[in-house]
Amino acid sequence: MTALSDADALDLLRAGTIDLEGRLVEASNTTLRAYISLAGVDARCVYKPVRGERPLWDFPDGTLAGREVSAYLLARATGWDCVPPTVLRDGPLGPGACQLWIDEPEDGAEELLGFVPADGVPDGWYGILSAQDDDGTPYLLAHADDPRLAQLAVFDAVANNADRKGGHILSTVDGHVYGVDHGVCFHVDNKLRTVLWGWIDDPLPPPAVEVLGKLRAELGGTLGEVLSEHLTRAEVACVGTRIDALLAAGRFPAPSGDWPAVPWPPM
Repeated sequence: MTALSDADALDLLRAGTIDLEGRLVEASNTTLRAYISLAGVDARCVYKPVRGERPLWDFPDGTLAGREVSAYLLARATGWDCVPPTVLRDGPLGPGACQLWIDEPEDGAEELLGFVPADGVPDGWYGILSAQDDDGTPYLLAHADDPRLAQLAVFDAVANNADRKGGHILSTVDGHVYGVDHGVCFHVDNKLRTVLWGWIDDPLPPPAVEVLGKLRAELGGTLGEVLSEHLTRAEVACVGTRIDALLAAGRFPAPSGDWPAVPWPPM
């Protein structure tokens, strides 16, 4: 399958014919892998039909699929390209989110995070969470001090991502890093749960500050309009509130203490 530009990927996702391949059984909501084709162009995609969503008490407004699309729209506005192209469209099981499938290398995948021996955290990595195996051997959940992960951490703080597991971070053979599974983002209450806590209270990088300022300005225009197609007015307003708080602090956020800081399972 040929690599696609974002524009071509969006055209394919919006209008292509979806041929279901199988279900990703580890997902809590119905998540299907499929082939999608249009005018001789094909690719794999992830299709999440609204009818397969498990009801959540704390996300009563709108669909999880709409939040997946909102995460892509926000990521596109940052210019960081940290969420794969995603659209809301009709499919074999009705309306749902359709996202370009990201292939990870089978061998030699870049290690950016995971469980490491407690006394063997790699240089330049941050320890996040203590753990132990069945034999009582201590480990740490840790991640690299990597600018691609730092960008994703800032994105998650803006989107209020309640479920940034390690398995939701994908790296490609060409070194690109994507975040996926954004169905529980954009709540009006602070629900940030992530494995990317390594930069707590560190100053935000100047490029991130510049991007946050750009997002704040665009939220009053086109960005706010497209997000409003999938989120409530209050949820869109809270995106701006979170951006303002990040800019005022000038630092990466810390756990609030009102909500579990790390999702479970973390990987």
